[in-house]
Amino acid sequence: MNTSLAANASSLPRLESDLYESVVDKDGRYGGVVADERWAQEIKRLARERNAVILAHNYQLPEIQDIADYTGDSLGLSRIAAETDADVIVFCGVHFMAETAKILSPEKTVLIPDERAGCSLADSITADELAEWKAENPGALVVSYVNTTADVKALTDICCTSSNAVDVVKSIPEDQEILFNPDQFLGAHVRRETGRDNIKVWAGECHVHANINGEELAHRAEENADSQLFIHPECGCANSAIYLAGEGTIEPERVQMLSTGEMLTEAQKLKENKPNGKVLVATEVGMLHQLRKAAPDVDFEPVNDRASCSYMKLITPAALLRCLVEGTDEVDVEPDVADKARASVERMIAIGNPGGGE
Repeated sequence: MNTSLAANASSLPRLESDLYESVVDKDGRYGGVVADERWAQEIKRLARERNAVILAHNYQLPEIQDIADYTGDSLGLSRIAAETDADVIVFCGVHFMAETAKILSPEKTVLIPDERAGCSLADSITADELAEWKAENPGALVVSYVNTTADVKALTDICCTSSNAVDVVKSIPEDQEILFNPDQFLGAHVRRETGRDNIKVWAGECHVHANINGEELAHRAEENADSQLFIHPECGCANSAIYLAGEGTIEPERVQMLSTGEMLTEAQKLKENKPNGKVLVATEVGMLHQLRKAAPDVDFEPVNDRASCSYMKLITPAALLRCLVEGTDEVDVEPDVADKARASVERMIAIGNPGGGE
């Protein structure tokens, strides 16, 4: 491998691969390797040697999704991996997702192919900021979106996903004040659906979803009058979609607020009932790959074709190869932090709806 960066320390032995010499670290990402059949076979061989399970989030590059053992949302993937007999979890996603896998599988080694894959939403609140917010609101209960760091989860009373956030909040007594973090758009959705006015919402956002705006949605919906709308509640256009539906600008029956997992469920229904329809999708563009696989005859188009997460796309074919060869980048979570974070996730699961995706 040609790189000016020293490899991170790893608890795993290095494996040999002829392809590894082609890997380069240039312009802040790993490259030099083509995702061809030779690469695919080498990835599978290395994963077998490590007894590794490869997980890929729905927003990953198509070639990464296709080589993975499991594709889906971060919490769902982490729960699946915990049930496997794999010794190593390779999480093709962003850093907080690998942390979640480690929280649920403390006995397994967890790797992320490029530790530089961060998350603007997870970074929008720190543990110190949450601790200060809690101190300012004594007695309030903290509900954190699963798209948060392990340190934030450890200070959380109960986690949620975008698909079960409303159910989680409804499970809490109505007179209980809630601090909801970090996504302001998901928080607004929860407020609207529950009708509660005692929810304080942190002003965080995913920069990719936030930039899918209401004006763009209205324009695309007008251009495609027969299309359905799949809208992720993290999107900046989410509130606009509800408003436009309420005003009659967009027919309410066209608008569906869905997590990534729920989008796939609805895509499978379309395959059976309306296979030649069109759907405008408001979320990160990587999701289109799974939707098109689920319902090949449905025309899935992005509301914003520039809604691509540069962090997600750091997990390249070269990065995955390097990860399996070097046994890096390893992700660890301090045991006491992991125990507290795990408890907040388990409280969510105990409600009975573990969620269907971010």
